[in-house]
Amino acid sequence: MESDEGENVIPFQLQFDKPIPFQIKIAEWNPEKDLLAMVTEDSKILLHRFNWQRLWTISPGRPVTSLCWRPDGKAIAVGLEDGTIELHDVENGKLLRSLKPHTVAVVCLNWEEDGQANTDDIGNVSVYEDRTSRFFPPAPRAPKMPGLVAGDSSFMDDGEDSLADLSNTSFRKFNILCSGDRDGSICFSIFGIFQIGKINIHELSIPVSHLDEHASCKLFNATISKVALSKDLCRLVVMCTGELRDCDIDPREEKISVQELHGLHCLAMDTSIFWKRKYELHQVAQQASNIENLTEVVRESLSVMSKQWADAMKTFHDKFHSLSTLIIDNGLESSPQEEFLSLLGGARISPALNQFLVNTLGEVGVKRVLKSVCGTGKELQLVVLEHLQPAAEIIGFRMGELRGLSRWRARYQGIGLDEMLLNEATENAGLLLVQVQRFMMVLSSVIQQFLNFFNWLLKSIKYLMQEPNDQLLPYNSELLVVFLKFLYDQDPVKDLVELSEADDDIEIDLKSIERVKELLQFGGFSDCDFLRRTLAKEFQHMESSFKTALQMPFTTISRKISCMKLLLLCPLQLPTTQTRTTIPMSLSFYKNELSDDTPCQSGYTDYISFQVPDEAFPDIPNCIGIAKGFKQNANKEKNGYTCLEAVLLSVPNGYHCVDLSLYKDKQLVLLLNTTSASPEGSGEACMMVVQIGDLPFISISGSSCLNQWEIDNLKGSIVYLQMEDEKVRKVPHSTIAPLAVSASRGVACVFAERRRALVYILEEDEDEEEASEDK
Repeated sequence: MESDEGENVIPFQLQFDKPIPFQIKIAEWNPEKDLLAMVTEDSKILLHRFNWQRLWTISPGRPVTSLCWRPDGKAIAVGLEDGTIELHDVENGKLLRSLKPHTVAVVCLNWEEDGQANTDDIGNVSVYEDRTSRFFPPAPRAPKMPGLVAGDSSFMDDGEDSLADLSNTSFRKFNILCSGDRDGSICFSIFGIFQIGKINIHELSIPVSHLDEHASCKLFNATISKVALSKDLCRLVVMCTGELRDCDIDPREEKISVQELHGLHCLAMDTSIFWKRKYELHQVAQQASNIENLTEVVRESLSVMSKQWADAMKTFHDKFHSLSTLIIDNGLESSPQEEFLSLLGGARISPALNQFLVNTLGEVGVKRVLKSVCGTGKELQLVVLEHLQPAAEIIGFRMGELRGLSRWRARYQGIGLDEMLLNEATENAGLLLVQVQRFMMVLSSVIQQFLNFFNWLLKSIKYLMQEPNDQLLPYNSELLVVFLKFLYDQDPVKDLVELSEADDDIEIDLKSIERVKELLQFGGFSDCDFLRRTLAKEFQHMESSFKTALQMPFTTISRKISCMKLLLLCPLQLPTTQTRTTIPMSLSFYKNELSDDTPCQSGYTDYISFQVPDEAFPDIPNCIGIAKGFKQNANKEKNGYTCLEAVLLSVPNGYHCVDLSLYKDKQLVLLLNTTSASPEGSGEACMMVVQIGDLPFISISGSSCLNQWEIDNLKGSIVYLQMEDEKVRKVPHSTIAPLAVSASRGVACVFAERRRALVYILEEDEDEEEASEDK
């Protein structure tokens, strides 16, 4: 860079330098909007505009360990310490969905969208149409639990449309959310909501030579640092630290030698199944994710109904329990039911029952209990009609759609869609609808009998108090007898809707079972035991069969994800003092300019950049390693040719790398601190942009020997960065990670040790750029 009066020309414009109340540990720019999401040290998530206006703040209540935006910028994924991944709405931060694909901390997230339009085998552009809207109204939302505060459940408030937009993926580009955890597991979720695969890097068989396809090794004690899925979804690059050991290597093959190598490694995973079967996976994910949403609606409906009915029954039993106490106090041995039947039969009323009806309960008490029980019964009917039944009907339809897809074996058998399992799940969805109708009949009968009982009580109280009762509703004596014998101290509604682990079957006479079996000849349900199950048990049975049917695609896709190649980057001490968070690294994919856009071949080139720890090679300290084309073309690799190229950059004297980030147009942004910075953070720093395309990359030939680190080959060709040769902007503070760079907006956010945030515009205006070139 040219000099003017001994000072560097300032290439980047400082937008602002503002104090911040919290120290930031994670920061990510929205890919489509001028929004910056940040995570504080106490795990609060902040969203700011480019002008630093804060839009919202949320606190998940658990430590936040990773952050990632959806490709369209409308939702943000948050990885938590307990293995949960939460999806939040960009507009207000409300929780859209909560998933738990991991059991330990989610250390990295990557959400990638297919860069190409969906096409069929002929090449015609195709968009998957969800036919459900043709036959059904919009899917119901979960009913609100009484006393539930908005935001406490895993879904949003009923008034929000973001959840519906999250599930409506018909016209959205195919995308996959990759998440890596602390134990080495990587999960794949289509649209961020439907889990389709899972691998563990400790269980991978890693090829060590193209000369012997059976030679492999494994990683031990590995920790994932970063994951990046290519834009064609064909490759996944994983950076991790761990120990490499021998495994399945022929001892007679002297050229192949793998010692116990602990260091920073890079894995290339074959995920081409996502591109090859994206059309099929899109349809399966569309149906399955909506079914999962609807099962939550059914579950919440059952939970709400169970609680509401339990509260109503508690009111009833609390009010009528005093009758039992009065019977005992009067020295009687009869039960409340016998006392009521005696009054119904015209016998003389006992003092206990008289005192209960006239003094304890009274007309007002009867009306209160009647309102509670019968009013709750009507509310349960509304929950069924507006939530549970519509959800069950759409579940049955979508199950049928999946079953129809499974019969197209040429397309869907390859992703594990099993017709027999889906036949069973579809039948169970139909049985759930039968149980819903059965529950409505039972509920209607129970409400009618309670209403009849309360009408009789009101007439009896009026009669005992010698008041006219002609205006009261009549009652049915036969129903009253049935109520007192079977419903007074029993609760069939609770038994049907209560979700429990107990195997309490409904008693059904043999004649009814035989009649159900006879219906098989006319296409009836093959499961003849459904009459013994409650509504809640039927739902659990349906949900279990659905999960079993979807486990096959999950297992099939997981098995088709394999490791193609291992790249040894640099050794680390064991145990190392540098952890994942202290080794700056960045992964990105750039589209090849001369690419023929052949999918899964060489349409995108991976770029891997990382700081080489000083402990790795003491003779070449303070270096940045860049590798590209790690797994660009699998066919050429098999023929002994590799596209891998790499270069080593030496950081200018007096500086050390704090963080780095790959930027658009094949640029690398380095955040450097002066080595003489004071402990109070009053030192200086700078931000440097390096043009990767201008660097002298060195081709690294394929080798069958894995006991030598790839960086060793570059020691003799180090590129020494000079402050005057690169675009450099001085920062008047000592900085800390993270460095947040937006490729779409051309801005970078730098955080200082003294709790300050500085935002720079990386892109120059065209007039300024032309003037600089003329100069």
